[in-house]
Amino acid sequence: MAKEIKTIGILTSGGDAPGMNAAIRAVVRKSIANGVKVKGIKKGYQGLLNEEIIDLERNSVSDIIQRGGTILGTARCVEFKTQEGQEKGAQICRKHGIDGLVVIGGDGSYRGAQDLARKGINTIGIPGTIDLDITCTDYTIGFDTAVNTAMQAIDKVRDTSSSHERCSIIEVMGRNAGYIALWCGVANGAEDILLPEKYDYNEQRIINNIINNRKRGKTHHIIINAEGIGHSTSMARRIEAATGIETRATILGYMQRGGSPTCKDRFYASIMGSYAADILCEGKSNRVVGYQKGEFRDFDIEEALAMQKGIPDYQYEVSRALSM
Repeated sequence: MAKEIKTIGILTSGGDAPGMNAAIRAVVRKSIANGVKVKGIKKGYQGLLNEEIIDLERNSVSDIIQRGGTILGTARCVEFKTQEGQEKGAQICRKHGIDGLVVIGGDGSYRGAQDLARKGINTIGIPGTIDLDITCTDYTIGFDTAVNTAMQAIDKVRDTSSSHERCSIIEVMGRNAGYIALWCGVANGAEDILLPEKYDYNEQRIINNIINNRKRGKTHHIIINAEGIGHSTSMARRIEAATGIETRATILGYMQRGGSPTCKDRFYASIMGSYAADILCEGKSNRVVGYQKGEFRDFDIEEALAMQKGIPDYQYEVSRALSM
């Protein structure tokens, strides 16, 4: 028999992502519509251990859907990786009457949710990360905003790169996943795209591309470099020394995490938040909400964490063909 859920807690963990506030709003309002109380936990698992817990009502989440970041705040918590920290977190949940928990974050956040589920706290994860690196879902909250922010910034760098006839290396975020780099590389018409999943560290090939393109009359050269490869500044120095062409590195950094979320991020986050509230009220636990093949679904956390995700071969082949 499913455990009756009377109070749902919600926290955001790990890196912030545009659209998290839309998910928070949806969890709160759908839970209340289901007759369940909601408590917000500030600063992720660290806030849970510090008992930074507040009551949330419908009006608590008014006028937040358009805001970037997360109104609950987020933090990384080393203590919660220990058995003692996890047991303390479960006890605090019980102390505050929280019998169901929604965790918005990435794979590290899911591991924390999984640990709480093992200790009797029903948990549901929602994929909130700009990296698009959660295997069980084709969409993660924040990716659409982040990739559009990066695309617009790269367009601006291209303008000045063309004016000065430079080579520009533009580093985008994504941790060890190359999705932002791949999408921007194709969308911005980059001449080279460096992905952690595919890069062979053959810098001479890049140098040859730059020289050959210059001989064909190309006045600029854009290289999109993924965060998982990094070292863009030193790479720029080596390329300039080898080609004699002025080369500059631009690291877009945390600007990709900020800003008002796109319509897609607001809409998908709203559906995912509502879905999480519903299945938690049904008594489900240790699940992750995902979007796959046009449908919102839920997966076992262990299954989701065990999956491997890579860059689709055809998409990579297309990116190579279009850049030539």
